[in-house]
Amino acid sequence: MYDLLIKNGTVVDGTGAARVRADVAIANGRIAAIGKVSEGAKRVIDASDLIVTPGFIDPHTHYDAQICWDPLLSPSSWHGVTSIVMGNCGVGLAPCRPEVREIAAWDLVNVEAIPIDVLSKGISWDWVTFPEYMNAAQKRGLGVNVGFLAPLTPFRHYVMGEESMERAATPEETARIKALLSEAVTAGAFGFTTTAIPQHIGYKARPLACRLASRDELKAYANALKELGRGTIELALTASAGELSDEEYDLLDFLLTESARPVTWLGVISRDDKPEAGPDVLRKAEPLIKRGGIPQVTCRPFVIQIDLRNPFIFANHPSWNPVFNRTPEEQMRVYRDLEFRRTFRKELEKPRIFSGRWERLEVKEVSNPAMKPLEGKTVAEIAQQRGKDGLDTFLDLALEDELKIQYTIVLFNANEDLIPELITDSRTLIGLSDGGAHVDMLCDAGYCTYLLGTWVRDKQVMTLERAIQRLTAEPAAFFGMRDRGQLKVGMAADIAIFDYHTVGSGKRPQMRYDLPGGGRRLVMPAHGVQYTIVNGQVLYAEQQHSGAFPGQVLRSGGNATSL
Repeated sequence: MYDLLIKNGTVVDGTGAARVRADVAIANGRIAAIGKVSEGAKRVIDASDLIVTPGFIDPHTHYDAQICWDPLLSPSSWHGVTSIVMGNCGVGLAPCRPEVREIAAWDLVNVEAIPIDVLSKGISWDWVTFPEYMNAAQKRGLGVNVGFLAPLTPFRHYVMGEESMERAATPEETARIKALLSEAVTAGAFGFTTTAIPQHIGYKARPLACRLASRDELKAYANALKELGRGTIELALTASAGELSDEEYDLLDFLLTESARPVTWLGVISRDDKPEAGPDVLRKAEPLIKRGGIPQVTCRPFVIQIDLRNPFIFANHPSWNPVFNRTPEEQMRVYRDLEFRRTFRKELEKPRIFSGRWERLEVKEVSNPAMKPLEGKTVAEIAQQRGKDGLDTFLDLALEDELKIQYTIVLFNANEDLIPELITDSRTLIGLSDGGAHVDMLCDAGYCTYLLGTWVRDKQVMTLERAIQRLTAEPAAFFGMRDRGQLKVGMAADIAIFDYHTVGSGKRPQMRYDLPGGGRRLVMPAHGVQYTIVNGQVLYAEQQHSGAFPGQVLRSGGNATSL
């Protein structure tokens, strides 16, 4: 008798092969049979009129802190995601000595926009080393499978202390950091991550420590992967959104050469002001892609919600450095300062993430009742009414609402007509959910169901079979998850079952106040996902958690492990 039998479903196996009507039988956490199954099972799911696929694999998340208080890793798990990869962009919480926990937490505040109060209340700190961090996750229990990447910043902190935010490592320090990274990958990390983008600032608004790593350091760390013969490198790149400079190209080339391992970077986006930007990057990067490089893309318009208490999108503007990690009173003094405004206005002449397009920045929500009529209007419209420019209006509105005002803006992929060319290109990896990060600014954790509902069903820019392959087998192959990403006998029974006619996610997330201490976060509800199965156990049935925690820590060089 099988443990679980999924009857009468339409199976899309993740390989790109045509869908078939079949039963799927599960025993001991693995797929035992696919086809017409006559034997019985302890539990039977009738999947008539439903699609049965491998569980989705999210290659780019930041659940490094959330894993301490939310073993379900919501909202990703609501959308049929059964495995996530975290530790991206060079920032994380391990290894970490007790005396520098504050530094690690503030790095997450500044890079991933997670409130310090949430982190102070929620992080369990039941580890010091990176292998202990991975083991602690398994001991606490997991709803979904978790693959870890080793973020370079805490490794530099661990060896160099606060000097990691001031200088390159010495040869002796480099050797120690390399040894720790090798230890992490040997213990099962899927590689290491770093960042080269200027808005990634850390503790006390200093450069995130990994940004100060020299080429000699990066050579040593990349060589560690070459020596081990496993692992990948992920890095946040492109100082100018959606473009790839010659210097950035050279860095990717260097990492591919020195590691002899796959390298993925962030990313390729569409820009309506430069419609050819995305395709141009792919053409330029073609030689790198042929050697194992792959840029990540998102399939959604990149919509964020911002306020001036946590002004992440301005972190790469030097004029904003005095604002970070300050009290509201201190921040408001800066925003009133005419010299600050003059300098910021000058910086916008060479736009970075934010291009100064005030007609795109909309007032979403205010707390001051007198300002309620402004909700739904753009900063440009309000500026015109007031006879002021956009920059002054933007800052004045924030001051009038004591920094409680919420703005919303579509930063990238605003013209959805430009997205299909990127997501259908086999040279890209679909991901970029940023799950667990920027929790009060955005939530793209529903990208899988958005791809299926919007681009497959509604707009038919790719087949269902191809979309499932992109969400499952491709990320599994990139990271070397050998028993995930396809429905085949003997492979792990990670399965998503959904209604093709209703699957999807909204374009706008919802605000909830369910973080430690009542902190707020944006979440994206899922539609049409009927069952999510992890390692052969039902995790969700009709979006209701079963109470099981069947997730495992995924290890490079092997299969998932339990402690």
